[in-house]
Amino acid sequence: MSEPRHLLHVFPSFSVGGSQLRFAQLARLHGDRYRHTVIAIDGDLTMAARVPPGVRIQCLPEIFETKSPLAGAAGAWRALRRIAPDVLITYNWGSMDWSIANRFLPRRKQVHIEDGFGPEEKTRQLRRRVQWRRFVLNEPRTMVAVPSKRLETIALQSWHLPRGRVVYIPNGIDCTRFAARPRANRQDEVVIGTVASLRPEKNIARLINLFCQAQASAPERRMKLVIVGDGPERGPLAEIAARSGYSDKIVFAGATSAPEDFLAAMDIFALTSDTEQMPLSVLEAMAAGLPVLSFHVGDVPSMVARENAPMVSVSLADNATYIANLLHLAVNPDLRGTIGIANTQVAQSRFNESDMAAAYLALFG
Repeated sequence: MSEPRHLLHVFPSFSVGGSQLRFAQLARLHGDRYRHTVIAIDGDLTMAARVPPGVRIQCLPEIFETKSPLAGAAGAWRALRRIAPDVLITYNWGSMDWSIANRFLPRRKQVHIEDGFGPEEKTRQLRRRVQWRRFVLNEPRTMVAVPSKRLETIALQSWHLPRGRVVYIPNGIDCTRFAARPRANRQDEVVIGTVASLRPEKNIARLINLFCQAQASAPERRMKLVIVGDGPERGPLAEIAARSGYSDKIVFAGATSAPEDFLAAMDIFALTSDTEQMPLSVLEAMAAGLPVLSFHVGDVPSMVARENAPMVSVSLADNATYIANLLHLAVNPDLRGTIGIANTQVAQSRFNESDMAAAYLALFG
């Protein structure tokens, strides 16, 4: 048997997040075809503990953070020569030093996966970053993969990348794993939940505040908010919940490797992010048979079933409509069920992980 191809993955951070979870998913699905080396520029390798058993992976302990682009690219170039992968795979803006380094001999095949933007670019892209992406990613041996149609448009129209080197690959999930389970008919309580890394751009503080406003406007309706996930915002969010007057109704469940267990106990999945592209958590909620409540961010309105679309097409400035939608779902279990069934059908037909794995297989070679 031939040796597996060697993929070098460069993440700004290998903490638990959407791109890291997709990496673990693809590594499992691709099996013995590849061996993987992972670099976390900030040194955070938390996600390594969640990589499925049997995956051939080596996580390098070096920290490559630097404030100088020149020094960062030079360090990346030296590391590339030492590691000598078959394919370089970079993730998001934070790995750009490695894309710069790869423009110098010996050049390697590169796949750059762009999942979206941080809070500093939630309303508009930074001009300097746009210019760098135009220059660095516009290279014949580089392909750019994006999981959302919005990102595809940005890559083509803003970064001016050739259409033939931009590939739209929607995220996929194991629909069987997240398949809807029987839910208790809780007439006395409705569980609103979310699954997210607790980072600023996820704006869980907004979710807490909107939940509290909804509960205050309908005191006769018993509701509970379950927040699944962990991250740097955990402490400040706990303080907001404690001061809200509804701390007894807000649960911080912490990080989990089995989000399907929490989704099975929810009635409504809520998203209040400032910026998104194609969140895996929404796909998982859809496969779990849940209605999704969200502002209009990224591809979310086009991801969900037609029946769910009005609930995810709310302007980021329109808190009142978001609250009204939450209460409308809370008092209509039949509507929740109808939307949930439709979302499951969409997840199974459009976002199955086997299709995603085949597309990345063709890209990595």
